[in-house]
Amino acid sequence: MSGTDAEGVLALRALGIGDLLVAVPALRGLRAAFPGERLVLAGPESLGELVELIDAVDELLPTAGLGALKWPGPPPPAVAVNLHGSGPESTTDLLSTNPERLIAHHHPGSSPVAGPEWIEDQHEVLRWCGLLEWHGIAADPTDLTLPTPPGPSPAPGAAVVHPGAGLPPRRWPADRFAEVAAALHDEGHSVVITGSHSERDLAHEVAGKAGLTAESVLAGRTGLAELCALIAGASLVVCADTGAGHLATAFGTPSVVLFGPVPPQRWGPPPERAQHVALWGGDFGDPFGNEPDPGLLRISAGDVLAAARGAAAHRANS
Repeated sequence: MSGTDAEGVLALRALGIGDLLVAVPALRGLRAAFPGERLVLAGPESLGELVELIDAVDELLPTAGLGALKWPGPPPPAVAVNLHGSGPESTTDLLSTNPERLIAHHHPGSSPVAGPEWIEDQHEVLRWCGLLEWHGIAADPTDLTLPTPPGPSPAPGAAVVHPGAGLPPRRWPADRFAEVAAALHDEGHSVVITGSHSERDLAHEVAGKAGLTAESVLAGRTGLAELCALIAGASLVVCADTGAGHLATAFGTPSVVLFGPVPPQRWGPPPERAQHVALWGGDFGDPFGNEPDPGLLRISAGDVLAAARGAAAHRANS
């Protein structure tokens, strides 16, 4: 592709699980556009097992976040792609690798970059596909599906309740998650409660209030590969706007995802996929506040259960 010694495509996306999964269509667009180049993803080392499922990526370059990008060249990358943010910090990180070509949004605070303007009110999948399309690279925003993970599920066919969320405004109350978990159990589902190691107390609280045993709590007991296998083989996923919801979309597992304060129009599952239901209270809120979003609190356990039955019925009828 290049007339110089530059080689490879470097894509920066040094964020979390959900952030990576909404970038899959863009990564596949890059793979198709540069079939002869090695595609390197700069992202957290902890996501390695998930990156292995993305057929577009050849190599993960461990990158903990902004300022941590260390390209192992020479030679420099032939193409550097900012799938991380609007800049200028992320764009500066990529420019430090001396790429032959840079694909990024225009940002007035960085070196002059030819690219589209950043649109705040836009779905993340469309944002990154649109960036590539501005630069003449086709990308299919519906191309979100990942292959089934190779490992066994720790709880095949279970209904997964994932009560945690990264920030307080996205945390639906534990009592309501427990009410949902108890109802699903009463309806015949095998229910498991998931989360990170730091969310184990929350998971046990939900399980206890739902009348479930301690064995139903998988929080802190599954690595990323096991979580992927669990969600891929689940009958249902109920969660807040977190990576678990994006995994359900990637594997086609019926899901109910609770949104607040950011609407599903920015981060939600594809609206044409009826097995994924996004619930939102209808108001924008502060994503960095210290309390659950008021709109999120308008969503009742009954709302979630009704949505869960609809999602599960869609898979049964499809």
